[in-house]
Amino acid sequence: MKNLSYARIYKSQEYLASLGTISYRSLFGSYSLTVGDTVFAMVADGELYLRACEQSVQYCVKHSPVWLTFMKRGRPVILNYYQVNDALWRNHPQLVSLSRYSLDAAVKEKQTRVSQHRLRELPNISFHLETLLSEAGINDEGTLRTLGAQMCWLKLLQINPSLTVKILYALEGAISGIHEAALPAVRRRELVEWVSSLKPEPGY
Repeated sequence: MKNLSYARIYKSQEYLASLGTISYRSLFGSYSLTVGDTVFAMVADGELYLRACEQSVQYCVKHSPVWLTFMKRGRPVILNYYQVNDALWRNHPQLVSLSRYSLDAAVKEKQTRVSQHRLRELPNISFHLETLLSEAGINDEGTLRTLGAQMCWLKLLQINPSLTVKILYALEGAISGIHEAALPAVRRRELVEWVSSLKPEPGY
């Protein structure tokens, strides 16, 4: 199934190249597809799912697509992503059009979200961490996202040399919109290895 997903990712990169450089990242057993740092689609079990938005409502109503679903505590959770079926793959202009709608809507939503949220409204950001971030010159969600979790962590490390990798998990989760405990094991391992590679080696 993993090979099928990779094949679908590569096909998506080829078909949707006009959107820009498409990157992918493992996320909860699936893969997120991004242009820049904006997620507009997912690949799961070898299938491509586009992010639903206002502009894709007409298509979804007409074609009744399959929605991306995952199990949480034994119960199905339906995500806001609809499956690209064989007919849509064959209709390249419409596929590109719907994909662009997904990307544009995701960018717009992110900009709106950035302008509205205080740092403490993000997952994992406690009052103490918000204060520490402020001391490092990171006062809003936009700055946090622009710098990225690792750069923010390095800035915090300058203020608090005993900073732990748990704070890095918290920052990564805040940017991804998830609780630190939900970070994929692979990403956790990457972050630990990155911290371990720093000299002098920081505390844990």
